Amino acid sequence: MKVSEFNYDLPEELIAQTPIAKRDTSRLMVLNRKKQTMEHKIFKDILEFLRPGDCLVRNNTKVIPARLYGEKDTGAKVEFLLLHQIEGDIWEVMVRPGRKILQGAQIVFGDGILKATVLEVLENGNRKVQFTYQGIFNEILEQIGMMPLPPYIKERLKEKDRYQTVYAKYEGSAAAPTAGLHFTQELLEEIKKQGVEIANVTLHVGIGTFRPVKVETIEEHDMHSEHFYIKQEDADKINKAKQSGNRVIAIGTTSCRVLESIADEQGLVKQTEADTKIFIYPGYQFKCIDGLITNFHLPESTLIMLVSALAGKDFVMRAYEEAVKEKYRFFSFGDAMLIQ
Repeated sequence: MKVSEFNYDLPEELIAQTPIAKRDTSRLMVLNRKKQTMEHKIFKDILEFLRPGDCLVRNNTKVIPARLYGEKDTGAKVEFLLLHQIEGDIWEVMVRPGRKILQGAQIVFGDGILKATVLEVLENGNRKVQFTYQGIFNEILEQIGMMPLPPYIKERLKEKDRYQTVYAKYEGSAAAPTAGLHFTQELLEEIKKQGVEIANVTLHVGIGTFRPVKVETIEEHDMHSEHFYIKQEDADKINKAKQSGNRVIAIGTTSCRVLESIADEQGLVKQTEADTKIFIYPGYQFKCIDGLITNFHLPESTLIMLVSALAGKDFVMRAYEEAVKEKYRFFSFGDAMLIQ
C-alpha cells in the first residue's frame, strides 16, 4: 500500500497554534463506521455517545519539560531535547546544532545549575550524555526546561499545563497524548456518573511520533519503539467490559497501541511492562478496541494510517476532506474525532 494514499491538502491556517480557551469546547467529529455517517458536535457532547458499561482507556503519561537551551564553553548556543533516560543521570538526547557537539563536549544550562558531558555520539546522530547538578533533576527541569512542542507549532506556549492532560501522572513523555487534552475533570466526573469505567495505561510518547514516513510503501516503514505498562486493576476493568459485551474505547492512538500490543485473541489484556513497535495500518484486525477518540493527524503519518485501519481508508479520507471544508483545527492543539 502506497504512503501517498494517505495524503490530503491542508491549508496552513488550519494547524492549531494555541490551545482553545476551555478544553472541552473544541469541536468533535463523530464517525459511525456501520452507518458511514459524520456528525459535527462539541467535545463535551461526547456524553451522548457513551453508554453504561463502556470502558474508556486513557494514557496517564506526563510530558517532561524536555527542551533545554544552553551553551558550550566557547559561548556557542546549544539546544537539547531529552529523548529517554538510559540509566540514572545518563540520557539519550537530540542536539542542535549537532555537528560540533562531539564526545567530551561540555554544555552548561540555566547559569550552571545543570551541566552535561557528551559521553558518546550514537549511530542515529543523537548523543549519550551525563548530567551533573545539585538537587532533584525533575525540579531543575521544571525551572529551566521548556515544553517540547511539535515542530509545526510556532507559537510559544503561555501555560505549560496546557500541553498536559488533566490526568497526567507518570513523567517520561517527550510529547503529549493529545487526544486526552480535551478532557476536563468535570467532564470525566460526568462520564463516570453515566456508568462508564475509566482505565489507565502508561505509554511514554517518544519524539518518533513526529517522524515522517520516508518510504514509498507502508510495509517498508520501520516503526519507532515506545515503553509502556498497564496495571492489573486497569486490565481487569478492560476485561470486564470485553467479557460483558460492552465497548472498550481508547483515548488516543497511544492507548490503542498499548491495548493492541498486549491483547490476546479474545481481546483480553493483563498486567504488562514492555516496549512496543506495533504498526497498525489498513488490513489490521483489531482485537481489543471498539472505538477511538483521536485528533486530526498529519498527512502520510503512521497515525492517520492507524485511524484508517479502524474506520476504513476511504471513509477517513472523506472525513478529513470534510474537516478541512468545515475549518476544523488540526494536530496537537486541534479538534477531535470519535470513531465508533
